[in-house]
Amino acid sequence: MKIGVVVPQGWFTEYQGWDELAAWKQTVAVAQQADRMGFDSVWLYDHFHTVPQAADEIVFEPFTSLSALAALTDRVRIGHIVICTAFRNPALTAKMISTLDTISGGRAELGIGAGWKRDEWLAYGYGFPPTRERLAILGDHLEIITRMLGGGDTDRASYTGTYASVAGAINRPKPIQKPRVPVMVGGNGPNVTWRLAAKFADELNLDGMAPDEVAQSLPVIRARCEEIDRDPGSLKVSVHTWHESPGVSDPGQQRVDLFGAYTELGIHRVQSYVDGLVDGSEALEAFAADVKSAGATLAESAG
Repeated sequence: MKIGVVVPQGWFTEYQGWDELAAWKQTVAVAQQADRMGFDSVWLYDHFHTVPQAADEIVFEPFTSLSALAALTDRVRIGHIVICTAFRNPALTAKMISTLDTISGGRAELGIGAGWKRDEWLAYGYGFPPTRERLAILGDHLEIITRMLGGGDTDRASYTGTYASVAGAINRPKPIQKPRVPVMVGGNGPNVTWRLAAKFADELNLDGMAPDEVAQSLPVIRARCEEIDRDPGSLKVSVHTWHESPGVSDPGQQRVDLFGAYTELGIHRVQSYVDGLVDGSEALEAFAADVKSAGATLAESAG
């Protein structure tokens, strides 16, 4: 099992009272430390306001931030966990992620979902459609994005959907990765989200699920693949853990046991934000030691 690190960007108000430049330098420092220590990937959330309440605090935008981090790291993979697809035109998203893949030398991942944080939707003028509509938007967007990322005979993508369309859209540069940038659909909905993942994604990311919940979900995920005659083994399953969940941020045996349980389930990777990342290098060092004890894989140190 691989481990990704969600690096600080201010969403949890971890940069409360910080100077903007100092905060950005710390985000870079954590990403570079994760790169040196052999973590699989670094991630950012796609949010504009802090959680749980919107506060007048720093929250770095993820696409621009990940582009900078791609240029300032060497090995680690770079991704969103996950973009709220309706915040951007899907053709623009395909263009942006392809450009990010070039900047990173083929290390980009596209994490994508329907979105949920109502206050920022409304504050930024997107409205807030009901869940059914947000999921339908995600479906149309996945059609467009995967067509534009794909390695077909033509560079021009066309699709007419209810919520989004393209007509001969050109996407150059093509992604460095072949056949495309990996697509990771995020969400816990078994009826729609998991079916979209089975149809379009390389990876399904489960949000905040404990190991026992994951174990109950895996047969359903396999069934969603079998419905469309897809080999279930071709859809990777990962888990995003919340920093305040028991065992995630506190060093010691409880964390070893938690990540060991994910390892035993055969999870592809776990992406985690852990408390203390803005306070120095110790939090990430302790996290690395615990996940290695749990059987997770870290690359050989680059530094």
